[in-house]
Amino acid sequence: MSEPESSAGDFISEIVRADNAAGTYSGRVQTRFPPEPNGYLHIGHAKAITVDFDIADNFGGICNLRFDDTNPDTEEVEYVDSIIADVRWLGFEPHSVLYASDYFEQLYQWAEHLIVNGKAYVDDQDGETISAQRGGYGKPGIDSPYRDREVAENLDLFRRMRAGEFAEGARVLRAKIDMNAENMQLRDPVLYRIRRGHHHRTHDQWVIFPTYDWAHGQSDAIEAVTHSLCTLEFVSHRPLYDWCLEQLPLPYEKPKQIEFARLELTHTVTSKRRLATLVRQGIVDGWDDPRMPTLSGLRRRGYPASAIVAFCRNIGVSKTNSRQAIEELEAFVRRDLNRTAQRRMAVLRPLRLTITNWPVGEVEYFEVMNNPENPDDGVRHVAFSGELYIEQDDFAEVPPPKFYRLSIGREVRLRGAYFVTATDVVRDDDGQVVEVLATYDPETRGGDAPDRRKVKSTMHWVSRPHAVEATVALYDRLFSTALPGEATGEPLDDLNPDSRELLHGCQLEAALTGAQPGEVVQFERLGYFSVDPDELMHFHRTVGLRDEWAAIQKRKG
Repeated sequence: MSEPESSAGDFISEIVRADNAAGTYSGRVQTRFPPEPNGYLHIGHAKAITVDFDIADNFGGICNLRFDDTNPDTEEVEYVDSIIADVRWLGFEPHSVLYASDYFEQLYQWAEHLIVNGKAYVDDQDGETISAQRGGYGKPGIDSPYRDREVAENLDLFRRMRAGEFAEGARVLRAKIDMNAENMQLRDPVLYRIRRGHHHRTHDQWVIFPTYDWAHGQSDAIEAVTHSLCTLEFVSHRPLYDWCLEQLPLPYEKPKQIEFARLELTHTVTSKRRLATLVRQGIVDGWDDPRMPTLSGLRRRGYPASAIVAFCRNIGVSKTNSRQAIEELEAFVRRDLNRTAQRRMAVLRPLRLTITNWPVGEVEYFEVMNNPENPDDGVRHVAFSGELYIEQDDFAEVPPPKFYRLSIGREVRLRGAYFVTATDVVRDDDGQVVEVLATYDPETRGGDAPDRRKVKSTMHWVSRPHAVEATVALYDRLFSTALPGEATGEPLDDLNPDSRELLHGCQLEAALTGAQPGEVVQFERLGYFSVDPDELMHFHRTVGLRDEWAAIQKRKG
């Protein structure tokens, strides 16, 4: 196949192209997306998934989904299932779904290989002591008193660790590298620890489990991965990645680790630990709460997978961490939905509008386009009567300056219907306006006047006898500051207590009774809204109509 041209700054493609030219992997390209199944995927993972799969696809290779499931204490089948679903929702199909736990026997045998060759030893010290003895940057480490154990003793102890003779935390297996290495990762890292937790796949077969650094590179090698793509926090791990592989009789060429910048967004926290805290403390309604940055949360909110992937491709890959404005992601969502979402009318905070000169009992139907961006979506017929709902903030009894919507004596256009003029109001016992009375001009049917007079506002509406009731959730940022935790060091200190507003008694046009779970529609003048997948007639605001990203770019210009 012909090789793809790399985009500007796509250093990963340049590395792959150079490897292909040199015949490093005989022209093969194989990548993998290797999540730990200890939580739900979030927007940051979307970039990693896109990069992993695109690199493989662009060079005619394959990409696997591999679970790095080496910690029985934190991993669950629920997370495995959700990750598989999220990857496929984004539009990517793994060549294979694999598990590091399937390689536990091979990893164990390779660990014995290290021991036999004097490259690993069993340490009886606890984790706190081992950590303290590693020293720090500019501070030398201290050799473990067990570092020079004989091979036979290490092998015996390691086998007894596997047999379950020792308590959790009693012993670990450490690589024997260099306790004075400048790279802290090389100061005799732990390769195996005793864990008594129940594993979601191996059940109780194993009581010792490899650490990430021992399982990761070796799993890559077992699967014949060529390019192991990681985010920048693993740069310091690369020498250990290479060291481990260089000690072993590998079945294929040694894979190459390449690091790129992770995706960070303003007003967003992607730490699994902190997201789990939000779920555990009931601050959000679960991992798929529409305010969450998880892929399941974004899906519930109505974000199209295609928009997320397009955003990830647009920002590209770099070697420097940066934070993208969340408004840029929303712009991609808005652009996608503008092409695909059907238009409907909905009144979220209803105010009664009664046309006093309307023929009693008469109903007219207006033909309205479903999506002006796509004529193939056709038209619908919307009922109009003398009894309507309008938005409360579309009427002002005493209009402020530059208010062009409905007020006493002012004429406005009702979308696709008639011109109306407000004449009076009806109040409740507390003096609040509960109904607006108006007259209509029958000569303006369709929204245009024969005498060509103009009005300054067009308002949406819903016919009261034909309306259907719904609940609508409006969302603000889950975190009130652009950089959560910048002031205090704890991102959860910047939670927005008003991140959701739930509106009951919203009035929608009847066509919305046919909206399907997960479908996103545009409520005209209000924004894009997604039908909840579990509760019909419950809508989540996906994004508003205003392009905040364009406004930000304009201010910068």
